Amino acid sequence: METIIIIVFLAGYLAITLEHNLKIDKLIPALAMMAILWALIALGIDGYENWFDSVQQGLVSGFSDLGHLDKMHIMEESLLHHLGKTAEILFFLLGAMTIVEIIDYFDGFATIKGFIKTKKKSKLLWLFSILAFILSAIIDNLTATIVLITILQKVIKDRETKLWFAGMIVITANAGGAWSPIGDVTTTMLWIANKVSAGQLVIHVLLPSLVCMLVPVLIAGRFKIFKGLIDGDLDGEISKSKYGGTMLYLGLGAILFVPIFKTVTHLPPYVGMMLSLAVVATFAEIYSNKKFNISSVEGEDDDNAGHHSPVHHSLSKIELPSILFFLGILLAVAAMESLGILFNAAGALNEAIPNTDIVVILFGVGSAVIDNVPLVAASMGMFSEPLDSPLWHFIAYSAGTGGSMLIIGSAAGVVAMGMEKIDFFWYLKKIAWLALIGFVSGAIVFILLRDFVLHG
Repeated sequence: METIIIIVFLAGYLAITLEHNLKIDKLIPALAMMAILWALIALGIDGYENWFDSVQQGLVSGFSDLGHLDKMHIMEESLLHHLGKTAEILFFLLGAMTIVEIIDYFDGFATIKGFIKTKKKSKLLWLFSILAFILSAIIDNLTATIVLITILQKVIKDRETKLWFAGMIVITANAGGAWSPIGDVTTTMLWIANKVSAGQLVIHVLLPSLVCMLVPVLIAGRFKIFKGLIDGDLDGEISKSKYGGTMLYLGLGAILFVPIFKTVTHLPPYVGMMLSLAVVATFAEIYSNKKFNISSVEGEDDDNAGHHSPVHHSLSKIELPSILFFLGILLAVAAMESLGILFNAAGALNEAIPNTDIVVILFGVGSAVIDNVPLVAASMGMFSEPLDSPLWHFIAYSAGTGGSMLIIGSAAGVVAMGMEKIDFFWYLKKIAWLALIGFVSGAIVFILLRDFVLHG
């Protein structure tokens, strides 16, 4: 039965990886894989010798000697535990996504266009790169990429130039997301699972991530494509709503408040995110009501003056497929962990490659091909290092930045591919090598810093 379970897991993984070739949304194989794996475990539970009880954080001794009802009870307790841990991540993401959508409802991100005052391509490269690095650490790399490419489309007209800028935004956004507990789904997973703390993650991964961003930008800045002036228009309305700037800063501040809330209260991050969402939603409703009242006083048509709740509107735009994908993949990995398969795989990997640094770097390279969410989820089940072990910090860096090496290797890359119709092979030829140099440079800096701290 274990062999069948491994085959199902690998088949599901393959279907997720080949999402674009199969033309099937990755949430479908993720959900199917999760349900089939737990069904197979339930049907064959009497035949398993070992069971890793995540509730007690240890192997169940004498599992094969327990009765059927006792085994089912332990399995149900483990499944409920994993569902609870997965729900923490999902509700955190739901809160963050809703805040971002509320900011967008008030056209808050258009305020960022006001920072663009130059037409020099070289300066714009640095401006977009710095904005991507900082924004992705706050609102996550996927959203930062969407925001910046939307602005890019308004200020640059030449297609080839836009493609280059979009490629650099992918690299810098992924680098920015790696050092923040709220900057990438994988770092959020590690943070919520108590593998890393917010402060230590920033301290150990910020400099490698900065190097990962700086090296490609410094190299690309010498290219002819980034010389001269753009032919776009920098003028135009900054925001359609007078509350856009206020909601932008309020929303970003609310998201940044979450790690502080966790540090002070020691409550799970999703609790702080729900509080932040409540505060942002309150102001959104107040501002929306003000707009409605003004429209009514000025005598606009009922259709134009009709009040629509910005919170309801924002919730309707949430990416539910992504939430369901995370549910499926995390519970599927939990099934493999419960049978001890991931721990056996970690042992075999460590025997084949004794150097853990090489293993983690391979994880980073692998994240360019395989979705980094299941990769990190698997690594969390493979290794048992304590909180803030350098291993977890290195995994956060590698999984977050390694995906830049292919356009399909990260959520930021996939959304850029869709928005700018970037060709896979164009990115592979023009951008991939820059991402590889940045990734390797950052990894070297991380190892040197870690060894310096550990050995003085």
